[in-house]
Amino acid sequence: MSSNRRHVSGAKRLAPLSLAFVASAAPASAQGTEGTQLAPVFVTAARAPQSFDRLVADATVIDAQEIARSGAQSLTELLQRHAGLEVVMNGGPASTSGVFIRGANRNQTLLLIDGMRVSSASVGAPSLEAVPLDQIERIEILRGPASSLYGADAIGGVIQVLTREPGDSLRVGANAGHGTYDTRSGAARIAAGFGALRFALSAGGKRSDGFNVTTPDATFFYNPDRDGYRSDDASAAATLTFAPGHEVSFDALRNRVDAQIDVDPSFDDRTRTTLQTWKLRSRNRIGEQWTSTASIGEVLDDSVSIAGFGTSAFTTRQRQYAWQNDLVVPMGSVTLAIERREETVQQEAGFAVTARNTNAVGGIWQMQHEGHALQANLRRDRSDQFGGETTGAIAWGWRFAPEWRVTASYGTAFKPPSFNDLYFPGFSNPELRPETARSAEAGIYWSRSHGERSMALRAVAWHNRVRELIVFQCDADFNCRPENVADATLEGVTLGATATDGSTTMRASLDVQSPKDDATGRLLPRRAKQHGVVSLLHRLGPVQLGVEVVSSSHRFDDAENLRRLGGYTLVNVTAEWSLPRGVTLFARGDNVLDRDYALASGFATPGAQVFAGLRWQMP
Repeated sequence: MSSNRRHVSGAKRLAPLSLAFVASAAPASAQGTEGTQLAPVFVTAARAPQSFDRLVADATVIDAQEIARSGAQSLTELLQRHAGLEVVMNGGPASTSGVFIRGANRNQTLLLIDGMRVSSASVGAPSLEAVPLDQIERIEILRGPASSLYGADAIGGVIQVLTREPGDSLRVGANAGHGTYDTRSGAARIAAGFGALRFALSAGGKRSDGFNVTTPDATFFYNPDRDGYRSDDASAAATLTFAPGHEVSFDALRNRVDAQIDVDPSFDDRTRTTLQTWKLRSRNRIGEQWTSTASIGEVLDDSVSIAGFGTSAFTTRQRQYAWQNDLVVPMGSVTLAIERREETVQQEAGFAVTARNTNAVGGIWQMQHEGHALQANLRRDRSDQFGGETTGAIAWGWRFAPEWRVTASYGTAFKPPSFNDLYFPGFSNPELRPETARSAEAGIYWSRSHGERSMALRAVAWHNRVRELIVFQCDADFNCRPENVADATLEGVTLGATATDGSTTMRASLDVQSPKDDATGRLLPRRAKQHGVVSLLHRLGPVQLGVEVVSSSHRFDDAENLRRLGGYTLVNVTAEWSLPRGVTLFARGDNVLDRDYALASGFATPGAQVFAGLRWQMP
């Protein structure tokens, strides 16, 4: 798949978002991709390239230009600005972070890097903070359950990161910047092609003195010092076309993050996280209607926490094999895939089991006929640890008029318990069952364009029932372990609008949702009832100016809804100046009104900050 800081009430805060939805418009694609300038295809929704005008999924693409223009310091910060996604960070950009897609738990989002599953088998969630933005060519976001495509964990959706691609001709680029908290970063990249061989190399790094990531209410963990970080990343990609329709490719990525944390006030506590992936793939066109793709790869997630009381280390290694066959059939296409995943965990806690294997087989059928689009998925996963799970999905779209399109879908998903849930000594439950989900979705899209003016509106409603949720419980004697005791309902509506008028583009999205525990009716922790984004970009010759408003209503930090996290509104501004010879000067101000807000109780967020620098791309 690679090639692929004063709180105001929540209602007052979100009013501008609603107004923006009514007043602004623009056509993203028919699929409502929020006005981002999209590539012509989307890979994640069907494990193969699909044209956007035929998608029946709620999807978004973030391309390299938008990533660079965003000025975001981390993948988590970038994702926060897109519909259907809420984030949590235990401090700054290098701190433990996660994303909630449509109210689902952070460990119910599947992260892929170049088609490879990335997660910690010990905690059961990906290390988003370890994915370097410098190495990303493109991000695809698929909202909604996708276990019928990718197996475990994709209850809320899928985020796929595609790294730098090989080039057909020589391309050289670099960037450097400096900002608040003495944050500095730099990166360089080269891509080229020599006959049948194409390649790309990229390397980057970041340093920051940081800020104090905890607040006084963090009690035991509070240490009034700065918590800095550093990261060093690199990626490589190469493709060899040894015959027409036949190629072999290799992708690799490595990032090491060393981040200070607060645990023992008398010690320089830190966490060192290493994320490493590689993938070897052979793609062969057997005939006019048959393409075969075989791949093998490995993902390493290594985390070492060093504190005054000792050192804790967890290493997850996933070896992944896949063979996929894409067939053209009358009125559509069929994809058949076989996969195997081998997970191992190395740790000092003394787990009773440290490995598990999962085999899977799946199929995808797509059909297009007279304005109708249909996709059906079916998959069977068989694990030697939790047994078998069958998931499926069906999605339909109908363009009933040139400017109008409707979609509807239904799908199932599951997530198995993590190794920590099952085997952590004294705090585990080996009898846990996988979490399961059933979800339905419907959307309506309208778009119109005329010359340099374009408009689009979208509304997508979803309802997701999640069963057998794993919750950590303690009895009266403080004997604690996880149990399958909770059910949850995740439902809501996403409204989106974009408008383009010559050199001006406006984009707005608003999520109104109710992610609740079925038994108590309370909100799930750290999820808001409303959140949204409004952005405006305007180009004046070689200068491009932007303003962005990110807003959220209040949330709660606990399942009992007792620890309230106030709502917030953040204002960010950007500026770019394009100069001759491929040079671009850029500046970004984040949280320019210096709002004090929290994403997690006891953990601080940055105040007003500025980051500026330059990018160069060989003309």
